[in-house]
Amino acid sequence: MKNENDSLIANDRFAKYIGIELVRAQSGYALARMEIKDCHLNGVNVVQGGALFTLADFAFAAAATADGVATLSIDAHISYFKSPQGKLLTAEAREIAAGRKLCHYQVDIFDENREQVARFTATGYRRTVK
Repeated sequence: MKNENDSLIANDRFAKYIGIELVRAQSGYALARMEIKDCHLNGVNVVQGGALFTLADFAFAAAATADGVATLSIDAHISYFKSPQGKLLTAEAREIAAGRKLCHYQVDIFDENREQVARFTATGYRRTVK
């Protein structure tokens, strides 16, 4: 990521707070990961759905913003398939379609055994930062 919008992702304080790391980002693609810690678990000791959603949303934002256009989600959905195993989650975001103002992404979340645990889809609104 080498553009003026790098700071939009680098300054994501919530992602930093919960331990999300951006591994790679390029136009239309991003890879992010998060080590599962005790603070990510819900009352029945599985990863809280909001933590998975945040990981996916961050990967989406990194991929959609990597081309230099700030992008905010205007619609997002997640489907949870299974509880993750191990201690590491990976989110892989891919652009499905993009126009001048709207873009559509799919983010797959995998556990450390590369088993898919969730799928996130989002529509983004591409805007100019002022």
